[in-house]
Amino acid sequence: MKLKNILAENLIKIHLSSQEKRLVIEEMIDLLVQAGCIKDRNDVLKAVLDREAVMSTGVGDEVAIPHGKSEAAPAIVVALGIAKKPVEFQAMDDRPVRIIWLLVGPPDQTGPHLKALSRISRLMHKPEFREQLLEAKNSKDALSTIIREEEKYLEN
Repeated sequence: MKLKNILAENLIKIHLSSQEKRLVIEEMIDLLVQAGCIKDRNDVLKAVLDREAVMSTGVGDEVAIPHGKSEAAPAIVVALGIAKKPVEFQAMDDRPVRIIWLLVGPPDQTGPHLKALSRISRLMHKPEFREQLLEAKNSKDALSTIIREEEKYLEN
């Protein structure tokens, strides 16, 4: 599963306006709502916050990948947000985050959900790629950066 197949410019927000973890998650869910990717905002919010309550999805290196499973998501969907100011996310490295990926999928698609999480994680391990995303001027720029990186390093 390539991110370019599930990510679009309207699902990327450069300079998130929120600065609190829950509000950032809500802002990103709203991107999915506006794009018509999910059926029920509150159900998706509950799923993501329930998962977040188990353990923070702040994976370190200024990256968080909040995710959840919900019947309100008919397919695997993803959104990307870049925070202008760092957001406290209780990350594993105790540092705030600036790159936030939101991933939601239906409960019966565990395999594709895990593949998407894995793909995001592998891309985010590259410091130069993280820096390029942080420097993106707009969502088109960010999407082009992601597509280039996927083509360079990942097959399928």
